[in-house]
Amino acid sequence: MDKEPLFEATYDITGVDEFGSSFQALIQGKLEIPKEGFRANVWFKGKVKGPEIEGAATGVDYYYARADGRSQLDVKVTITTVDGKNIFFAADGVAIPQKDGTFQLAENVTLFSSHPKYAHLNTLQVWGLGTVNPATGKINVKLYSAT
Repeated sequence: MDKEPLFEATYDITGVDEFGSSFQALIQGKLEIPKEGFRANVWFKGKVKGPEIEGAATGVDYYYARADGRSQLDVKVTITTVDGKNIFFAADGVAIPQKDGTFQLAENVTLFSSHPKYAHLNTLQVWGLGTVNPATGKINVKLYSAT
């Protein structure tokens, strides 16, 4: 995109809940996705920074890989701004595997806050573009407003 991001998010993966299959084996290409699909809760924390939003963030991706290979995201995040206000962040999207072992992210994002300073975010259409590097546990996403 040729516009400035609304904000950038940098996260570290802090834990993974597995449901019968190894997340590490899956992302390393050592596990074929079972016919039932694959699920993992991928927990993370980090920071967000932009012209209007800056603070800490904690969240989880309720990751689902379908047997046909599509990796679906269901992300929920709490952003706590430097002035102590909370913003809810929800996203769906896809994680596309790359040849170098990383994943490209494409997200459709909704933001919510009833605090007057941040309530205008509720009406924005936001898209996130980023990467996940499973080897380092790093997630980087730039979030853009369509308006």
